[in-house]
Amino acid sequence: MGGPKFDVGTDKGLAAFNGFMGSKSYIEGWSFSPADTEYFGKFSACPDATKHPHAYRWYVHIAALQGIRGLYMAPPAGAAAAAPAKGKKAAKEEEDDDFDVFGDDDEEEEAPKESRADMMARLKKEAEERTARKEAKQRTLVGIEIKPWDTEQDLNALWKKITTTIVQDGLKWGESCTLAEVAFGIKKIQTTFVMGVNNSSDDVQEAIEAMEDEVQSVEITSMNVL
Repeated sequence: MGGPKFDVGTDKGLAAFNGFMGSKSYIEGWSFSPADTEYFGKFSACPDATKHPHAYRWYVHIAALQGIRGLYMAPPAGAAAAAPAKGKKAAKEEEDDDFDVFGDDDEEEEAPKESRADMMARLKKEAEERTARKEAKQRTLVGIEIKPWDTEQDLNALWKKITTTIVQDGLKWGESCTLAEVAFGIKKIQTTFVMGVNNSSDDVQEAIEAMEDEVQSVEITSMNVL
């Protein structure tokens, strides 16, 4: 697993992790990932909000994303001394009423309990499925240049041939092309195509190069994730 290598079971390790999360919302990158789920499982309890505010912020955020509710929050140090004395009945009512950071109604029925191992396996699977769904929708815009052999070739006809014969699921050619000067009257075709995660720009390039009687060279000039 990637991500930090801190022993959050010790005060020193938890303090180091708190510093690591000072400017981060997630363990890796800019969005929730399996790394957050796996690292969340290393904690036996919610970090102290006063001593480790960044670790606490991350922990509560990841718990919310994973649907974990009813986290018990210990009061900050000194709160008990500052609070006025209360009767035994009021104290007993407080003990019976854990603070729910997510504001669940008391009347809401508790979900069936599952073991920690089952919960972590479920959360990891859900995170992986969300990542897979996101990647499945990913599209990449590819810029490409195609050079012919000589000045006598009909480049518009060549472009039309390429875009109509090289067809793949998930591959979409641009609606037009540009003819740019190379040298000595020779021009090159500049065009684009959009491909999905299951497509390969190398396969497209090789398919064009296979038209060796009409194509001198093919070059990928840009790739941008949409």
